[in-house]
Amino acid sequence: MKKSIGIDMDGVLADIESHLLTWYEQEYGLKLGADIFLGVKESEAFPDKEAVWKFVNTPGFFRTLPVMEGAVAAVKELAEDYEIYIVSAAMEFPLSLFEKREWLAEHFPFISWKNIIFCGDKSLIKTDYLIDDHCKNLDHCTGKPIMFTAGHNTNHTHHIRVNNWKEVLALMKAQKYSEAETQELA
Repeated sequence: MKKSIGIDMDGVLADIESHLLTWYEQEYGLKLGADIFLGVKESEAFPDKEAVWKFVNTPGFFRTLPVMEGAVAAVKELAEDYEIYIVSAAMEFPLSLFEKREWLAEHFPFISWKNIIFCGDKSLIKTDYLIDDHCKNLDHCTGKPIMFTAGHNTNHTHHIRVNNWKEVLALMKAQKYSEAETQELA
């Protein structure tokens, strides 16, 4: 039986930070750099503190998110050895449900609808691994938490960290090798 990996969408599969910066520049005419996210929540990063709330509640925002570099190829590779579940706390933004489903169908068509979980509380998810950018989700993970680097989590050090999808693949290969070695010793 394959081990399972839960993978978050926003900030892990989808590049939410660059998208927010693009939308902010289009709406307010102010070009900002990704450094504004360092150590703060996305909603607190912009001069207009209501901007993020406005964007995430605008039709089309979640449908047009850019894919994180290397995510599609990495998830395809991981799916060869692991049961992959896409796990998104989409309930906070009701407009996002349909858009996120369409986005996944376009960019990750090899993920079955049965393996897509839209929820409000990720602590209910029981996968062997959880790749997420939020400690609030990782802290309650029953499997092995893996923190995907984002501006808002740069000051957190209590989870294994990966900075990109190449590092995710390297980590999971090392995990697989370690588990195989442990089984041989048993």
